Amino acid sequence: MMQFEGIYTPVVTPLDASGDIDYDALGRHIDRLVEAGVHGVISGGSTGENYAQTTEQRLQLADFTHQRLDGRLPLIVGTGTLRTQDSIALAEGAAKIGADAILLATPPYSVPTERENAMNALTIDRAADLPIMLYNYPGRMGVHMGEAFLDIVGRSRNVCAIKESSGDINRVHLLARDYPHIQLSCGMDDQALEFFAWGARSWVCAGSNFLAAEHVALYQACAVEGDFSKGRRIMSAMMPLMRVLEQGGKFIQCVKYGVTLGGLDTGGLMPPLQPLNKDDKRQMDQVIRVLKTTIARIQAEG
Repeated sequence: MMQFEGIYTPVVTPLDASGDIDYDALGRHIDRLVEAGVHGVISGGSTGENYAQTTEQRLQLADFTHQRLDGRLPLIVGTGTLRTQDSIALAEGAAKIGADAILLATPPYSVPTERENAMNALTIDRAADLPIMLYNYPGRMGVHMGEAFLDIVGRSRNVCAIKESSGDINRVHLLARDYPHIQLSCGMDDQALEFFAWGARSWVCAGSNFLAAEHVALYQACAVEGDFSKGRRIMSAMMPLMRVLEQGGKFIQCVKYGVTLGGLDTGGLMPPLQPLNKDDKRQMDQVIRVLKTTIARIQAEG
């Protein structure tokens, strides 16, 4: 069984001046993530604006990312789509390029029953035959990956982990206590400390696109050192960023601006999203500056 350990970055998709995918910038961004010490990369997540891309584009992005990583970090390929046929194509493509795992979500909008959702997941599983990180995000998908779903898909040897993004802390308790064979991965940034306290060993965090070292610092303090006193101080310093990312309704815009602020221009956004305005940028500038300074001081103090 694949062990998911550390910080996994769902990479943004840089665009050039004409709005096309900027593969040169993407390559440099991947190199920077490797150098910054993240533990894995996810291609084809919503942070990468997958909803605005064709299946062919997503497969090209995954293949490019895999080649650029060149074995330096594990690659997880997102397979979430509206249509099962497209998810199958993405799963088969992930296996073909040599990806390490797939991220498997509920199809949005269709609101399947637990059994329908489980059968869909197992169909995608068969297409890839790769380790799986499930992705529970009812706020976007409309339904939970509930106990009936988990009881069915948990029988597959490929189901290794679940990215839990419900925001419901009771789900963390349920997964940690009743499904210990499915690794718990944090998918709700402002609950990262609680996830680590309940045994999570990994965190899928879009903010690590531009604050990789700071996200690694929280993982290191909590999951590696077991120093939750230090972890609380780091988490407290990160909370203003969490509020900006989660409550502003401009999540991807903020993440792409954060990467650009760090010195790598990500270009614009795929429609229908629009870039941040000046006030939003000013708020991000201040939050990031204070966060970096505070966490650097905490790290220096040991």
